[in-house]
Amino acid sequence: MKLKFIILTLFFVPLLSANLIVAEVKAADTISQDRYNKVCRWGILNPPECKKRIIRVRKNNNKKSTRPSSKNVQETNKSYDRDCRWGIFNPPKCRGKDSRVNNPTKNDSYQKKEVKAFDEENHNILVYTGTFDINDEVKDDKTSLVGIEHKNKDLFRDTWIGRFSPTTGAFVTGKSSLYLYTGIEADYNLGLITISPSFAPGYYEQGDGKNLGSVLEFKSEVKIGVDLFKNSKLGYTYSHISNNDWGNVNPGSDNQSITFSKKF
Repeated sequence: MKLKFIILTLFFVPLLSANLIVAEVKAADTISQDRYNKVCRWGILNPPECKKRIIRVRKNNNKKSTRPSSKNVQETNKSYDRDCRWGIFNPPKCRGKDSRVNNPTKNDSYQKKEVKAFDEENHNILVYTGTFDINDEVKDDKTSLVGIEHKNKDLFRDTWIGRFSPTTGAFVTGKSSLYLYTGIEADYNLGLITISPSFAPGYYEQGDGKNLGSVLEFKSEVKIGVDLFKNSKLGYTYSHISNNDWGNVNPGSDNQSITFSKKF
């Protein structure tokens, strides 16, 4: 038994010693990355240990990835589908956004830009004054009018036949006639000039003014605006109001006015 133990000892001890020597040699021929960065920055004046083989220790990066997860991308796509699912009737903010959805990083910057744009100057208020029933033959119904109109930029729709938006307004005449209307208006930009045809049904209250034959009247209008200052326009409108022969009589009324609009 002792003989076997002695033989095994004589066999394993030199082998273990050889492995330790090799490990020491390898350790003596290497230098860590941190040590190298600390002492080996003097060029030709570096100490001899800088000639050793550099051991790079792989570090575990615990920082969260800045790349959006598939869940975030899906949420972005859902938001895009809700806002931009009307094809040619999509709002202006949807133009080009479909390509940005595939790149969430660009889409984030685009969203920030859009939020700023849609938080500012998205309401357009127009005030006007002019003449009601300018073509009245007997001249007894001709009178003045003043009115106000509102458009919301967020509700604009770009289509292949123009840019459309809902419009709502009201005017009152010098003879206490009242007209409340809501409809749709198109904008065609020609440089500094904007041409805006519109159509709006509305409620007409005669007051002491002209009898138009019905409380339901339809207003067709053409508006021409010129850029005056930043976000401001000065314009001229010509409109016709009638009930399309739905009332007992349908004399109609032609009107004209000077307008001033401002974005807020």
